[in-house]
Amino acid sequence: MAPMQFSLGDIVRMKKQHPCGNFEWEILRVGMDFRIRCTKCGRMVMIPRTRFEKSVKAVVKPAGENE
Repeated sequence: MAPMQFSLGDIVRMKKQHPCGNFEWEILRVGMDFRIRCTKCGRMVMIPRTRFEKSVKAVVKPAGENE
């Protein structure tokens, strides 16, 4: 199974809610580990790729899309 494709700046919706009440995160680093930032409170977290891919529900807004 090929790994999912994610880009820097993508906004993703996670399956579980962050304690601040938000589901959406921005991808800041891609590799074996992902650094993501909560779009509501700004909290940054690093998680392994396998755990990240299991937790992502959908890509809400791909990188480079006009705001």
